[in-house]
Amino acid sequence: MANESVLPLDWIKEAEKDINQVKIMLSAQDFGDAGFHLQQAVEKYLKAYLLAKGWELEKTHDLVKLINYAIKYNPKFEDFVSLCETVTEYYIEERYPFIIKSELTKVEIEENLERAKTLINRILDELGLSKKFNRENL
Repeated sequence: MANESVLPLDWIKEAEKDINQVKIMLSAQDFGDAGFHLQQAVEKYLKAYLLAKGWELEKTHDLVKLINYAIKYNPKFEDFVSLCETVTEYYIEERYPFIIKSELTKVEIEENLERAKTLINRILDELGLSKKFNRENL
């Protein structure tokens, strides 16, 4: 998003593309890219949620920072702090070649994808968008 939108639906539509890329990369056995796209999807869903709550868009890829903002609106998001801590690292490892990478596994990505789906469903429910977006595509 060159001129980043402040419309939550724009962020959700982009996040769905990242979820699809996670699936494609898992099938291709490219777990690093799968992890990167998983981080991107979670980031975009969180930004969509926060924008819908009146948050001012901030350039950050730190999921822990974003989930902590979300917790201010709903303390139940506390359940996802550990997911965000883990998945934030996927962005860092793929973007910065000088970081010593851990070898991501299919199981790890799939487990975190399932955890992310729970977060995504909570976001869609809270925004009243669960019927607009097909959860089976997650």
